[in-house]
Amino acid sequence: MSNKRRSRKKNSLRYHKASVLGISMILILLVVVVSVGSLSLKAKNSAYIAQEAELEAKIAEQEERAKEIDELEAYVGTDEYVEQVAKDKLGLVHEDEIIFKNNN
Repeated sequence: MSNKRRSRKKNSLRYHKASVLGISMILILLVVVVSVGSLSLKAKNSAYIAQEAELEAKIAEQEERAKEIDELEAYVGTDEYVEQVAKDKLGLVHEDEIIFKNNN
């Protein structure tokens, strides 16, 4: 009977070692997969941070442009603008203005 017990213990011990080895391999594989996924996510996060900074710069640029357009719109509605366009494009002048032309 003692041989049977030893044989059972050896088989049990082999089975136990194989189970521990299998679980260890699964855990190692899991750690590798999680690590690779983590690195991939960090790279994507860095790209998104750079894209966010670029978009914020574009937003600031467009806000500045919108402000300039609003200022131009306010200027276009003034009499000063109308006079300037009449002088530049139509060649009109006020009645009391004298125009000097250079004949070169």
